[in-house]
Amino acid sequence: MARSNDEVEALLREYADLIAITGGDAFKARAYEKAARAIGGHPFDVSRLGQQDLRKIPGVGRSIAEKVEEYLRTGTVGAVEQRREAIPAGVRELIAIPTLGPRKAMTLYEDLHVSSVAELAEAIRAERLGGLKGFGKKTEENILHGIELMEQAGARIPLGTAMDPAEEIVAELSRLTGCAHCAYAGSLRRVRESVGDIDILVAARRADPFMAALGELPSTAEVIARGTKKTSIRTVQGVQVDLRVLPPRSWGAGMQYFTGSRAHNIRTRTIAVHRGLKLSEYGLFDMDSERSVASHTEEEVYARLGLPWIPPTLREDRGEIEAGLRGELPEVVTERDIRGDLHTHTSLTDGLAPLDEMVAAAARRGLRYYAVTDHAPDLAMQRMTDEKALAQRERVRELDGAHRGMRLLHGTELNIGPDGEVDWPEDFLAGFDLCVASLHSHFGLGRRAMTRRLVRACEHPRINVIGHPTGRLIGKRPPVDADWDEVFAACARTGTALEVNAQPDRLDLGDEDILRAKEFGVRFAVDSDAHSVLHLAQLRYGVGTAQRGWLTPRDVINTWPLGRLRGFLAKGRKR
Repeated sequence: MARSNDEVEALLREYADLIAITGGDAFKARAYEKAARAIGGHPFDVSRLGQQDLRKIPGVGRSIAEKVEEYLRTGTVGAVEQRREAIPAGVRELIAIPTLGPRKAMTLYEDLHVSSVAELAEAIRAERLGGLKGFGKKTEENILHGIELMEQAGARIPLGTAMDPAEEIVAELSRLTGCAHCAYAGSLRRVRESVGDIDILVAARRADPFMAALGELPSTAEVIARGTKKTSIRTVQGVQVDLRVLPPRSWGAGMQYFTGSRAHNIRTRTIAVHRGLKLSEYGLFDMDSERSVASHTEEEVYARLGLPWIPPTLREDRGEIEAGLRGELPEVVTERDIRGDLHTHTSLTDGLAPLDEMVAAAARRGLRYYAVTDHAPDLAMQRMTDEKALAQRERVRELDGAHRGMRLLHGTELNIGPDGEVDWPEDFLAGFDLCVASLHSHFGLGRRAMTRRLVRACEHPRINVIGHPTGRLIGKRPPVDADWDEVFAACARTGTALEVNAQPDRLDLGDEDILRAKEFGVRFAVDSDAHSVLHLAQLRYGVGTAQRGWLTPRDVINTWPLGRLRGFLAKGRKR
């Protein structure tokens, strides 16, 4: 079922949008956004907390706590309903468009009577926005691109959204008597940034108990179809789940077949045919005798095809078959290889947990080193100062090695300005152990200016990592337009790593950019960008994305021992 925390987070985010649409206090809207993030990232179920405990969550005061209690008690909040009634449904539809803010949505409704996405697209094509203040040609292009992003996303589900119900269902079905194996497959197992639906496989001698159990799970909203070999349901989150039950002897073949991708499977079936074999979800069979020659494990199936086992994240027909046949398949980076996290936040800026809690949680995850990189002063809303940074550094030094021997690095996440400048002068930055620099504004700069901006950041002697380099938010904001070959070359030349940001709405760099950047000799940092204790676990999404980009531990700086990492962070400077 959907976590109460997630439901409350969505409600408070909507309320913040409604406040912004109606011209309400911007500070109040930001307060509700911050409270929404805090509740979404809170480790305990808010439905079990009283008001006093709710108010201990960062950013949750008396008024917000009362609204949370009202929602959990009644399923609605009067103040939210009042705001909804004051705003036409069409305006609420418009603000779902990436790149279109609440104020502009209201202007479109009031001045042009536009109340749907289709009407807005038509108004732009008919050039009806020309006379509206604040709606220039560039704005129109951005809105159309936002509509395209919505259409591309369609019914696809973000990776992070799909993973929770998939793991819940696997856990529930694995408990049933007779379950030999249970796992998710498909594009979720390949760690694609979004999935069409969730594929669950079970190995068991009898299918009926599993088909029945899936339909009765608390997270199941609707049984779409039920059969002897396959049952499809829709979860309360609106995600379709397809369950297939296979004989235990076919487990390996079934996992290979249903993991995909389609292009990869075409290649493996072609190899099978050339060897006089037939490959299906039930096994690999001799074409003449129909005798099974491999089926129990994926390793058996691939070996019989003359291939090593291929990690699911590589199965996209992007050269993995050829590399396997040549014996040159990479040993891709795994979560076990990650020694440290180089991009995290605390409640000193926009994180949800204080420094001590984040450090303790990171140590419990077995990290050997950990960097705190709160925002620098140019993001004014975070209210960072020199004095706050120095005080934090002192506390970081006190905590260094205090939790399971984990070493601490004091860093900062700088803002890359429109000309490539960053927040603090070089002499102040010299006191940090590492500097991450990221784009947080001016996403619409032209290609040449954006390229120059990023290259200049790479050339800064104190910048070690470019954080979430393209600035994309999946399904919400497109990547910035830059000459990425020039940026990749600058990273390789200056010894600046590119981040693989693990936040599931970023996954930035994406796999195709990683593949390209690796050709230039770029190094990478796979980071959680955690803003709460729960976010630390999202590092796995970054690792999966890194695998899809064929990265090995040699390519990823935070798999290295701390001594070697410090040498890289020196960026060629004498110490």
